[in-house]
Amino acid sequence: MNLDEIIAATSVMPVMVVDKVEDAVPLSRALVAGGIRVLEITLRTAAALDAVKAIRAEIPDAIVGVGTIATQDQLNAAIAAGAQFGVSPGSTPKLLQAAADSKLPFLPGVATMSEVMHAMEYGFTVMKLFPAVAAGGIKMLDSFRGPFPQVSFCPTGGINPQNAPDFFKLPNVACIGGSWLTPKDLVAAGNWAEITRLAREASALKP
Repeated sequence: MNLDEIIAATSVMPVMVVDKVEDAVPLSRALVAGGIRVLEITLRTAAALDAVKAIRAEIPDAIVGVGTIATQDQLNAAIAAGAQFGVSPGSTPKLLQAAADSKLPFLPGVATMSEVMHAMEYGFTVMKLFPAVAAGGIKMLDSFRGPFPQVSFCPTGGINPQNAPDFFKLPNVACIGGSWLTPKDLVAAGNWAEITRLAREASALKP
């Protein structure tokens, strides 16, 4: 799948922090059951890459990516683990070049107009605005529309069920990212039914 197809397969992309590998599959199954099948596993824990491998092996309906990629080594490790796409919190020339060369569908992180222009130089037209609300949120995204009509965004950071509908009103918002679908307390308790409910609610946020 290319990045456009992956983004089109979801409206909300959960930003997942997996502390224990054994939680990865039931957590992902709960999200897929609620209509969320594009999953971003962040490189914030030692279990992340093994979680990707487990989900790829056991849940064929899931589209699994690796987030918080900040270096070329992390990009290579994500590819080796079977990631179907990658996401970065920001962008550097070295990382953008490595991502472009890898052919892995990649969502580079940006927060300014200059960073958008830089990512465009490497061929990227779908980007992650991060941290979305802190970087200017809806007003920032709206200001991007004039100079960058060909670019769409997945804003992440500070987005929740209350403000998500306002982001979806913008034509350059392809999807949104959020961590509210996988609260740490629900994961620790194994409350997969509640996570499925949250996923269903999130699936209905986009008009």
